[in-house]
Amino acid sequence: MTARSNATTESVERELVITRIFDAPRSLVWSAWAEPERMARWAGPKGFIMTSCEMDCRPGGAFRMSMRSPEGATNHRVRGVYHEIEEGERLVYTWAWVDEEGKAGHETLITITFADDGDKTRLTLHQAFFESVTARDSHRGGWTSSLDCLAEYLAQA
Repeated sequence: MTARSNATTESVERELVITRIFDAPRSLVWSAWAEPERMARWAGPKGFIMTSCEMDCRPGGAFRMSMRSPEGATNHRVRGVYHEIEEGERLVYTWAWVDEEGKAGHETLITITFADDGDKTRLTLHQAFFESVTARDSHRGGWTSSLDCLAEYLAQA
């Protein structure tokens, strides 16, 4: 295997792609991602509580969120900057966990696409590049649970 193909394999291994079909119109699914009052109601893995959700959903705008674990002892903070916004179609933004001193960790780039699938919505989440496969797998678990919470929210909205 060449050095180039090794680099490509390592890059793919450090990417996360999740596709889900939601039983809701695209406009509602979009709003759940673009409006802080909606995002605060579902974002985070099952059992986590969003304690703050600040979003300036425009290119160059920033977001900051904080969520408390079910045990209540840990606040998980994240921040990022929106790079691209195509209303109802696509969101592109950075994502970095923030430590207790306010220092951002490794930054990834997230792309969320929204598409009609009959009267439902197909959402695809792409996040790259993680520092390791272990970090990617941890995010897969968190996003899968969070998207389950989104499905529950959309069913009630």
